[in-house]
Amino acid sequence: MRCPECGYEDSKVIDSRPTDGRIRRRRECLSCKCRFTTYEIVENIPLMVVKKDHSIEPFDPIKLAERIRRATIKRPVSYESIENMVDDIEAELKNKLQKEVSSEQIGDMVLEKLKKTDHVAYIRFASVYKDFSDAESFIKIISELE
Repeated sequence: MRCPECGYEDSKVIDSRPTDGRIRRRRECLSCKCRFTTYEIVENIPLMVVKKDHSIEPFDPIKLAERIRRATIKRPVSYESIENMVDDIEAELKNKLQKEVSSEQIGDMVLEKLKKTDHVAYIRFASVYKDFSDAESFIKIISELE
């Protein structure tokens, strides 16, 4: 951050606090000791999902939660744990700093979370996500669980 008084390019942060969706920072120039305030705004880059048919749509955590809920119907999986799964997946995707992610990556992440949470829900989700066409596909995925 360039000092407004002397133009020196280095400063240290004295105080930092969130205000109105921004971060307010008090800084001190390392050259002339001038103090000044800066404001930082967090830029949210929308995460886009590339579907199997190569169409692109915005990532929708509500839609993801609904798909997981379908797999967990009549299973001992709480809404809170589903919301935590979705939050974890969304945070992990955003931390990768990619603008686009494939639906397959998201599906694999969901399977990983469901495998740790509930095996029946895992099999239900996998049967739709991996498009099982015969009983052998079910047997194969069940054998992976054992």
